[in-house]
Amino acid sequence: MRFLSLQSHVAYGYVGNRAAAFPLQRLGHEVWAVNTVEFSNHTGYGAWRGYVPAAGQVADIVQGIEALGAFSRCDALLTGYVGDAALGDVVLDTARRVRAANPKAVWCCDPVIGDVETGIYVRPGIDAFFRERAIPACDLVTPNHFELEHLTGRTIATLQDALAAARSLLGDGQSGPRVVLVTSLCRADGAADEIEMLALTAEAVWRVATPRIAFAIAPNGTGDAVAALFCAHWLADGNVAAALGKAASAIFAVLEATFSTGERELQLIAAQDWLVAPPRRFTAERL
Repeated sequence: MRFLSLQSHVAYGYVGNRAAAFPLQRLGHEVWAVNTVEFSNHTGYGAWRGYVPAAGQVADIVQGIEALGAFSRCDALLTGYVGDAALGDVVLDTARRVRAANPKAVWCCDPVIGDVETGIYVRPGIDAFFRERAIPACDLVTPNHFELEHLTGRTIATLQDALAAARSLLGDGQSGPRVVLVTSLCRADGAADEIEMLALTAEAVWRVATPRIAFAIAPNGTGDAVAALFCAHWLADGNVAAALGKAASAIFAVLEATFSTGERELQLIAAQDWLVAPPRRFTAERL
């Protein structure tokens, strides 16, 4: 399969395109990466160098790929971190262009806004872009726990809270997401030593749980990698439950490798074989 991926880029570490592209390539897929920011490292370090390119510069790269006739062969558009609200129009225009060339292409939108530990870490206006414009137009949306709360205006303490919030993001059958993937869930009525993911469609809900790993500082980029892995597996055969289990198994293996080395950045290269064949398999259960 072929993926057009509009996400952030860092020279050091693994977030955004650096967290999404290699796992997809290791699974045998082509990735056309377009960078929405160029940073030395992710912002979780507190200091970084680099810049956010002008919206026109990003659009120019996209249109250059389109001019090659590649969009007719594009199976999925992946979008994540948007460095500036002005880039929202580029994202939406890119989705329109890809779908015009290939109506079967899907748009996976990772609404990167923030997380529980840091709160919001994007510029003003980006959360509104995701809520009001991107999510109603995409096919698959992949918020984490914090983003699900922020996008829906709901407090999530229980499984039922999470399901109600996630269902509110689902489309109506004509437009909007066909699948909502909650990439992390930490609920008061769940097991303290587990972290969960949920996948919802209009017809069913699936849950998968993996052991919580006691990181001193949790690595960034996990959600970016999970969104890419889930999207690829879902596109392969349309099986949401299988895609959820495969994505959870792969990212858990990467996180175990990261913890064992004591590194702060995801050990995607060291654990690359486990992206394809994780040593421990987790199965999604239907709720």
